[in-house]
Amino acid sequence: MLLASDCMHSIGMLLHKDDEMGKEYGLTATQLSDFRFLNEMHYDDRYGAYFDFGNHTEKVRLSWKEMINGNGYPSRELVRDVLERPKLGFVPHIGYVSLFPFMTKIIPSDSTILESQLDLISNKSILWTEYGLRSLSRSSSVYMKRNTEHDPPYWRGPIWMNMNYLILSALHHYAQEGGPYKDRAQTIYSDLRSNLVRNVVRRYHETGYLWEQYDQKKGVGKGARPFTGWTSLILLIMAEIYS
Repeated sequence: MLLASDCMHSIGMLLHKDDEMGKEYGLTATQLSDFRFLNEMHYDDRYGAYFDFGNHTEKVRLSWKEMINGNGYPSRELVRDVLERPKLGFVPHIGYVSLFPFMTKIIPSDSTILESQLDLISNKSILWTEYGLRSLSRSSSVYMKRNTEHDPPYWRGPIWMNMNYLILSALHHYAQEGGPYKDRAQTIYSDLRSNLVRNVVRRYHETGYLWEQYDQKKGVGKGARPFTGWTSLILLIMAEIYS
């Protein structure tokens, strides 16, 4: 929402639209970039990570149930069983969502929270792979788990180029900023960029395609192909263009 609001406000300014809607987008962007308020609402010191906040329970499972379909015939469906009433609190799953404040570059370059974000990114047990950053931590209870019978783990493990591009953009930014973590940001940036480029080029030579997403275990292409949508961001990554 921060990126979208800031983008809409910038478009309004470019078009000289100084109306109430444009001002509202600007105000929303300012509110969402408030670092202190962000930390009060979404930062968990125990994990050193940002989390969504809302009704949540870990006591959920998918199980097969005998059902009667609309034609009156019996069928089997995989349905979600909620075994414990959801409660308000952090949703304790580390993934791309935990890095949104990092991606938007609103963390001060001298903040220890920046160090925690770099820890999450570079941890092989959490997000780091030799092919790029996976979308969800291996430690998550829903890692590579289906959401429903017809909803596979689309964003629960595979590597997505659009998110990796935003993370690289932030790493590049912090590597240029003053502060105690610039050298580490540069090292992680270089390693992540090399991993992404090497894997995408390799799979292109093997298959002739750019893929929608890439497997976090083997690096092979997955999903739609050819996918020259956001996977074509690899060209900007090669050219190191992030503005």
